[in-house]
Amino acid sequence: MKEKILVTGGAGYVGSHIVVRLLNGGWRVVILDNLSNSHPAVVKRIQRVTGRTVDLVVGDIRDRLCLRRLFQEHSVRAVIHLAGLKSIRESELHPLRYYDHNLFGSAILFDEMINADVNIAVFSSSATVYGPTGCEKCKESATPAPINTYGKTKQMVEEVLKDLRRSNPKWQAAILRYFNCAGAHESGLIGENPLGEPNNLLPILTQVASRKRKRFSIFGSDYPTRDGTALRDYVHVEDLAEAHISALNGLLNGSPGWTINLGSGVTHTLFEVVRSFEKVSETKIPFEILDRRTGDLAECCADPTLARTLLSWEAKQNLDRICEDAWRWQKRNPWGYAHG
Repeated sequence: MKEKILVTGGAGYVGSHIVVRLLNGGWRVVILDNLSNSHPAVVKRIQRVTGRTVDLVVGDIRDRLCLRRLFQEHSVRAVIHLAGLKSIRESELHPLRYYDHNLFGSAILFDEMINADVNIAVFSSSATVYGPTGCEKCKESATPAPINTYGKTKQMVEEVLKDLRRSNPKWQAAILRYFNCAGAHESGLIGENPLGEPNNLLPILTQVASRKRKRFSIFGSDYPTRDGTALRDYVHVEDLAEAHISALNGLLNGSPGWTINLGSGVTHTLFEVVRSFEKVSETKIPFEILDRRTGDLAECCADPTLARTLLSWEAKQNLDRICEDAWRWQKRNPWGYAHG
């Protein structure tokens, strides 16, 4: 049996898939999650998928006493840190809330890690740190220029981790910048379960296909792209989870850490995503064309070279597989985890 890994936000969408990968790889896992955007039933689903048990601590990364008890009760080798708020729109309406949860919460977590002599962290960052420039093939060397509060909090946590690495040779940190994560576990037992209004593309499409939503809104059809709609890089959540395990193993094998893009390096327009989803779901998606949104880019795509070189990782699943798995999840769980 391998050592124990703490996954903050491990009951969430990406976190639950990472926990499955860890358990299937022989790791022991403790989840810390305040369940503000997740459901406790996901732990039962994880155990059904893996046949393994997982510890759930319901708590917040801003709660020092909770963190202290957790590190005292669990012998943790490393932390995969995903806990945080993630709505760009909400971050602009409530910036202090985002700085509190994402930045100050992360600082408290890292401080308690130091107190517990846990010095290995894999951090869930985002391509939003790149901002409006350099995104046709984003390279990690590009200067971050986030244009929203959510992206700013991600960049600031990245800087905290870099400062920790410079100040303490024991610290190791992998910073993983996600592009557009989508899809679901092939079992149909684990998937994206947004509480309230979904922010991501596939949950909106599944709601339209299942008639929970009248139509799909496309913001802008006059971009300089092959069909006028924005180009984005989509990566399957299972591929993303595998990348975290590769990063964790690299740190455990002695690497001081890196900043790495997690994307496919391939872009699809919104119309192409709609057509792919219509094909796999055998459902017609009604849509409407609206004006562009402020801050939206014509194209945003990862340069995945470093991930291939340093992690021996690349995205394996294509757009059809992403849509197929997302639709299976929706059909089997029309109300998400609400029914256990």
